[in-house]
Amino acid sequence: MPGPAPGPAVDFDRMTTLGDVARYHHEVRPGATALVFEGRSTTFADFDRDTDRVANALLAEGLTKGDRIAYVGKNSDHYFELLFGAAKAGVVLAPIGWRLAPREIAYILGDAEARMVFVGPELLAHVRDVAELILDQPTLIAMEANDYGHPEFEDWRDAAACDPPTSVVTPADIAVQLYTSGTTGRPKGAMLTHSNILATRKLAALADMDWNRWGPDDVSLVAMPVAHIGGTGWGVVGLVNGAKGVVAREFDPTKVLDFIEKDRVSKMFMVPAALQIVVRLPRARQVDYSRLTHILYGAAPIPLDLLRECIEVFGCGFVQQYGMTETTGTVVYLPPQDHDPAGNARMRSAGLPMPGAELKILGENGETLPPGAVGEVAVRSPANMAGYWKLPQATADTIGSDGWLRTGDAGYLDEDGYLFIHDRVKDMIISGGENIYPAEVESAVYGHPHVAEVAVIGVPDDTWGEAVKAVVALKPGAPEDPADIIAFAKSRIAGFKAPKTIDFIEALPRNASGKILRRELREPYWAGKERWVN
Repeated sequence: MPGPAPGPAVDFDRMTTLGDVARYHHEVRPGATALVFEGRSTTFADFDRDTDRVANALLAEGLTKGDRIAYVGKNSDHYFELLFGAAKAGVVLAPIGWRLAPREIAYILGDAEARMVFVGPELLAHVRDVAELILDQPTLIAMEANDYGHPEFEDWRDAAACDPPTSVVTPADIAVQLYTSGTTGRPKGAMLTHSNILATRKLAALADMDWNRWGPDDVSLVAMPVAHIGGTGWGVVGLVNGAKGVVAREFDPTKVLDFIEKDRVSKMFMVPAALQIVVRLPRARQVDYSRLTHILYGAAPIPLDLLRECIEVFGCGFVQQYGMTETTGTVVYLPPQDHDPAGNARMRSAGLPMPGAELKILGENGETLPPGAVGEVAVRSPANMAGYWKLPQATADTIGSDGWLRTGDAGYLDEDGYLFIHDRVKDMIISGGENIYPAEVESAVYGHPHVAEVAVIGVPDDTWGEAVKAVVALKPGAPEDPADIIAFAKSRIAGFKAPKTIDFIEALPRNASGKILRRELREPYWAGKERWVN
């Protein structure tokens, strides 16, 4: 399929807030399809009117600018209506991962001070457990029909006026609050502004990179969870560019192939673990990929052999995306021309900075290091978050007064400005695209009656990139029962965070000040690897 004419296909100067996005596309392509979800199709005209209704419904509930609401559920077209409608009212939406344990969901609802919570059908029964854990009971709206007597989203929305809301919203206002796992074991709310989300899209469009060109025939598949920047961000990108967004309720590898074939998907974003599952399906080699122009992938490094296999099977351009919640997603990209099935040095890199983004490598004392020297990766970009909600010290520790954000990743820049990720400064584990901090897993394991002390590390895993392993020192006389410890952890935190395996040790290695030598524990598992992330 030939690409559209060079230059931005939309007028970004008219879209400085998310509300502007809905209004602009209502004006220029009212009858075009904005979203498709399980047989339901929404035009851009409908999307603008429905998000006006959402905004007015929120205001009628007594919410004012800066108030928080939450969404707990799988993906839905109505999630994007809620996001854009809240944005029009100046209300901040905090999406919460549906795989989290009740106590984790309760913590985020309390921390966000959510006045209302919108719940998908798969979580309605779960919410009863959550409700027992929180003091302030938010108003609950069910996203779909339910047997619990909760008001339904469409009825709640359609009872409101469809006139444009009167709220005054600026590009500097917070639009979404995404929660990211914390080094202390408590998730932090990263506050992203309208400008964070939209300004870099304009810069990317003006740079006219072939893989980032969007036309009226483009179809985007939104299959990654909306509680992550990869899901919400990618869904917003399609809407901003006026493309049709096909929303998958959740990642299902077989359905991904159906979407590609039946909905004629042209662009999609996936994490490497998901790509591996899709490409290994027997049917993957029988699907017509002629409409698929680009696959964007990220959230974790991709093995070269897997990338070669994907290039062979899908036959489209591949673009690596490096970023984090705090940078509103992608700040570094590896373009299709640097993807060589035969392999090359650049395919081990994360790539080049996105338009408007700057990179530097910091030494232990904060000095800027020369090319080839490994240090902490720092980013300065219009997409850097406004800060962490109610955590001024954590914000200051992450973003300096000069605007440089410390990523927690260790890497180096080559002479041509390509970023190579070598390790992590922080102890974060990435498994299947999910960020997991050892502290929260250790806290869950530590309460087990047989555990004297525990350290959690990430070890290589061929399917998920990294797997969570707990290294446990038992109390005197306690039996080695890894299955019981794992089950105990799963009762306290989300299953994907719980250890997959347990190793037992007499005592954890510590330095003179008593700090656990986590690197010493990791070393045997990563021996012989060129980088200590996977």
